[in-house]
Amino acid sequence: MEASAENAPKVALENSETLFTVLTAINTCGYDAELSTSNPLRAEIRGEVEKAEVTDDAKDVTHLICQFYQDHQQADPSRTLSQYISLALYLTTPPELTLKGKEADLPPDAAYVIGILPMLPRFYESTGLHSIWEKHQAEYAALSDRYHDPLSKMLFDTEVYLKIPSAGYLGRTFTVYLEPMGAPGQTNARNYGTDYSVVLSPGTNSGLKMDQVRHAYLHYLLDPLAMKYPETMQNLQPLLANVKGSPMDASFKTDVSLLVTECLIRAIEVRTGPSGKTPPAQQESQVKKATEQGFILTQYFYEALGQFEKSPMGLKNAYADLMAGIDVRKEQKRAAGIQFAAQAEPELLQPSHPVEGRLLQTAEQRLSSGDSEGAKKLAEQALTEKSEDQGRALFILAQVATMNRDIKGAQGYFEQALTVAQEPKVLAWSHIYLGRIFDLQEDREQALTHYRAALTAGASLPEAKAAAQRGLAQPYEPPHAQQPQQ
Repeated sequence: MEASAENAPKVALENSETLFTVLTAINTCGYDAELSTSNPLRAEIRGEVEKAEVTDDAKDVTHLICQFYQDHQQADPSRTLSQYISLALYLTTPPELTLKGKEADLPPDAAYVIGILPMLPRFYESTGLHSIWEKHQAEYAALSDRYHDPLSKMLFDTEVYLKIPSAGYLGRTFTVYLEPMGAPGQTNARNYGTDYSVVLSPGTNSGLKMDQVRHAYLHYLLDPLAMKYPETMQNLQPLLANVKGSPMDASFKTDVSLLVTECLIRAIEVRTGPSGKTPPAQQESQVKKATEQGFILTQYFYEALGQFEKSPMGLKNAYADLMAGIDVRKEQKRAAGIQFAAQAEPELLQPSHPVEGRLLQTAEQRLSSGDSEGAKKLAEQALTEKSEDQGRALFILAQVATMNRDIKGAQGYFEQALTVAQEPKVLAWSHIYLGRIFDLQEDREQALTHYRAALTAGASLPEAKAAAQRGLAQPYEPPHAQQPQQ
């Protein structure tokens, strides 16, 4: 089945001046990984920046950046590049180059190099980097044109196999960035909330690493499905005990939904292969390799997908039956006989939050899917362990109480959240919910106090600001048979 202009997925294939700025800065300071096989544009831009470093200000800031780069250089060049890409994807566009969100939400590797931030705007201005960026826009556009069709076909073929169109994923993005200032042998993929990004650096002799782009795209398509079945995931929780001794990333050992999704993705990759024609013996070897790294459900999904391929049903509709078919005891028995490998391949897609920051992220996902009890347990765990944002945890517990019509409990949690929260969203909506509660108690004076406070706290949040203004205009009245919605 061929992709066409009408039915191909809309590929967001872009260039980023922010990525360009950050990677050009480290290139200026000695980041030379795979320079000989990089696109010629990389060496050309390096030369232009070197010529631009003639003013005292440019020399001074370059010296500071290079000192920082050398102090934070990793033994593995791929990790050096990775940490700066993680940071760049979390920054606003030049010349501001500031964090898009809270510093506490930065991935660990990005947090390690956040000290470069104060120097970047000055480097950008003093070296005339914007002019260099604009000068090469035609060459960047040519790279995008060159790779657009093969990327579109790969993504389209993936959707055809799964019988699942990306057009149904409103509010979520999948973007491929082409940036020649990196190493062509390295692919970096990130998941920042609902946004999925892949950063590729075209080289001289090889095409793009389509298999790695496809891996990230499979996550984009499949990650949301696991969150729709919290009870099923809870039933699979015992499987985590069987992977404790495996060499895979710790995130898969602590979150069963991540483990399940990764196993499914690996099974899909084995069955489809680079060309879809991998010999059966080689497929079995690939399944065995994935299993020995800890992805113990790969064999199950590999077999189950054989039946899925024969059915006209798309994966979204088949997903529930696919999960229900997992026999936990059978899989535990099979896992008990596995001799785990000494090492595992590093996971391509890195989440925006560190492993220890996933409790509340998962709690919010459970809450949005209707699993209030699951959300409550995770938020209570975060409070007990004091490992995450306490204000955010209290806010989730307040929302759970609201869903359960426990108004007194909700009021208590919202009030506690206000004493410790720093995040504007938590502060603003805690005030709004309290304003609504006091309106229902016919205490208009207290309600107005909270709406005014919400207006201040939510000044940068359009939805919160509008809700606060409605509260100030007239007392809150809940919709019939519903709790107040955010």
